[in-house]
Amino acid sequence: MATRQRTTVMPPNSGAHRGKPFTAETEYPVGTGAETDTVAGERAVDFYRQMVFIRRFEERAARAYTQALIGGYCHLNLGEEAAVVGLMAALRPTDYLFTNYREHGYALTRGIEPERVMAELFGRSDGVSKGWGGSMHMFDLEKRMLGGYGIVGGQIPLATGAALAIDYRGVDEIVMCTMGDGTTNIGAFHESLNIAALWSLPIVYVVINNRLGMATTVDKSSAEPELYKRASSYRMEAERVDGIDPVAVFEGAQRAAAVARAGKPFLLEVMTERLRGHSVVDPGKYRGAEAIALTKERDPLVTFAAHLVDNGLLTETEITVINDDAINRATAAAAFAEASPFPHVSTLFDYTYATPVANDSHRLPGQPLFEPAPFLQSEVTR
Repeated sequence: MATRQRTTVMPPNSGAHRGKPFTAETEYPVGTGAETDTVAGERAVDFYRQMVFIRRFEERAARAYTQALIGGYCHLNLGEEAAVVGLMAALRPTDYLFTNYREHGYALTRGIEPERVMAELFGRSDGVSKGWGGSMHMFDLEKRMLGGYGIVGGQIPLATGAALAIDYRGVDEIVMCTMGDGTTNIGAFHESLNIAALWSLPIVYVVINNRLGMATTVDKSSAEPELYKRASSYRMEAERVDGIDPVAVFEGAQRAAAVARAGKPFLLEVMTERLRGHSVVDPGKYRGAEAIALTKERDPLVTFAAHLVDNGLLTETEITVINDDAINRATAAAAFAEASPFPHVSTLFDYTYATPVANDSHRLPGQPLFEPAPFLQSEVTR
């Protein structure tokens, strides 16, 4: 085991829960921001402001989906706002981010303009991926957000490769690779962690554990439901933090980033919630009343707002102003997206390859592979 292996199962202020697997029935402390005194009040308020905007943006996206303005798959960060904000706050602009299909909040917090993110959801040419990526495939090289991947775990080997490239160059950068809890059961997860540990790569693997792999609980799909412990197989440092508290996530991510920047990989498990179904079309009927009640109790916006008010960092009036501003910004982003043009069909094959490829086919749907040979006149009159 690594000498700095962390075995904290719950946040530092909840030692009574240490060592207990987390299930829908497990008593789990509501995020209280107990460690906020280590973060300046102004920054804590900014965390909350970002969380509120992600929530209102995602709610506006859900509405657009019901209006048929967004098509295809669409997975929202509702309930995971504290995890998103805390993680992104620990990264430098020069660090790289790889994530999965539940990515809108990451794109926003990474600094991509809300209008471009919403336009991508609408499939419009002003989108961050020019309208061809959609909900699952945000990409911005300038912000060093390298996807958005629809295949479960598809981002993990690529993120590990990026960390290897950083190691070759010898620069002070790291990679953060986020994934869902279900992803920890695929081969690429274990292969990537193994090689990252062997080669001492500067990468933080983050498991966003909302306790549900689509509709299956972690307890029913993982023999070891405390997923951060899987790092011990590779002598990798690991930690589990409370994903309802953005400060706890931020501080855990800072510790993880410091390890990665020193040349060692790290596995960070963030315990959070998913307020709605797996995607916008999932009614989530597999949840019982008790699980739903616990999810509402642990709403990160509600709990963190209460903490900020209790500690005199925000007033109820200021919370209302922040909420109204977030709604206005999300509405403006949707208006921008709806006014943006659809990409022209001539751009369908742009960016398929990074460099020109011989015999690259640009056939449109329904077009034959080869043009039919012209009939000879003698065949027509025969």
